[in-house]
Amino acid sequence: MGVELEALFTNALGLQAPWVVENVKLNTTDRRIDFEIGCQGAGLACPACGAAAQPIHDRLLRSWRHLDFFQFETWLHCEVPRIACSDCGKTTQMLVPWARPGSGFTAAFEAFALALCRDLPVSQAAALLRCSDKQLWRRIEFYVEQARAQERFTDVRTVGIDETSMRRGQNYITVVHDLDAKRLLFATEGRDHKTVLDFVDDLKAHGGDSEQVKHVCMDMSAAYAKGVGLALPQAQISYDRFHVVAMAMDAMDQVRRTEMAQDAPAVREALESAVDNDEHKTLKQLMWGMRRNPESWSAKQTDAMHWLQRSMLKSARAWRLKMALRAVYARAKEHNSVQQASVELQAWLSWAFRCRLEPFKKLARSLKERFAAVVRGMLGHRSNAYVEAMNGLLQQAKRAARGFRTSDNFITIAYLRMSKLKHLPVSPFAPVGGT
Repeated sequence: MGVELEALFTNALGLQAPWVVENVKLNTTDRRIDFEIGCQGAGLACPACGAAAQPIHDRLLRSWRHLDFFQFETWLHCEVPRIACSDCGKTTQMLVPWARPGSGFTAAFEAFALALCRDLPVSQAAALLRCSDKQLWRRIEFYVEQARAQERFTDVRTVGIDETSMRRGQNYITVVHDLDAKRLLFATEGRDHKTVLDFVDDLKAHGGDSEQVKHVCMDMSAAYAKGVGLALPQAQISYDRFHVVAMAMDAMDQVRRTEMAQDAPAVREALESAVDNDEHKTLKQLMWGMRRNPESWSAKQTDAMHWLQRSMLKSARAWRLKMALRAVYARAKEHNSVQQASVELQAWLSWAFRCRLEPFKKLARSLKERFAAVVRGMLGHRSNAYVEAMNGLLQQAKRAARGFRTSDNFITIAYLRMSKLKHLPVSPFAPVGGT
């Protein structure tokens, strides 16, 4: 190979002395390029102790997959020297600058693979890179574990705890987010109180202090509350507003379903005066109209809901209770007053206890038992809205882990995508100079 071409590929691969490209083999049939790299010099520094000008004991052939050149699959091959050191008495193989020890891929290839897996399913990224998804999983696990080990949680003060399903059935992952920094801190299999204890152990391992966590936003899980009480002594619990409103939505649906099933004659009689003579269509419009916000109603849903509000059905009462609770939360977000929020929530509870709708009476009892924590969740813009949004991304992560859907792989992908890890390798295609 010509000297100029040798220098070109040596520079293109970022090699420095004593490493040089000695030969290039191009196979247009298989669309493959093989670079043969040499290590020049008779006396080299010992990799173990650093002693200079040590003799080469032997050379071992190694190969690494590299990023494609000209859309051709690219491999690097090198007879890597082993140094027999007279100072330390060890025979040690030299480290190559383009790959980490034990890897069959170059560092640039691995960095690009991680960048792809942040946005694509692992199997799809593997297909693009023409390697196996199992090989990618090993590298994702290695770099995520390495990057998380260097993370510091010293500034964690407010966390959100939630659960997300891993697969159908009772398979759940507990996730803990830093609500201030908006990043995933911890994820583990299960949803019992021990998951909170495991989070605190992980927090301490990363330099955090459990006594500095002042606020925990979560749903009304008794297990999580027990864990917080045991492991986060200084933290106040606030119950997430979206969870409380979702409970009201569920209570409303229970009333509607029960009424449609048990009081069908009364419902049909009321429907005789509906604007739409098609009973089935009217019921369908009511179902969606009751669940949606009024500003998002379609024309047919608007007609159905206006009729419902003029009716004497239990469903109408249930819908008004749900909307009233939403209004209490909306006003609390504006005034941010503990006293006013307490008064308005107490008024709503009084109405719910008197409404003669058992699902809402049950909800009222739950809220009354946790009154202070519910009020805290109404104020200071405290909510798990970010956590709920991240749950959507977690479900994308679950799809990305398809094919190797163990909890460990699910959690690893979640960390890669949502933890804002600072110590991952930089993609070789990142803009130069940050532009």
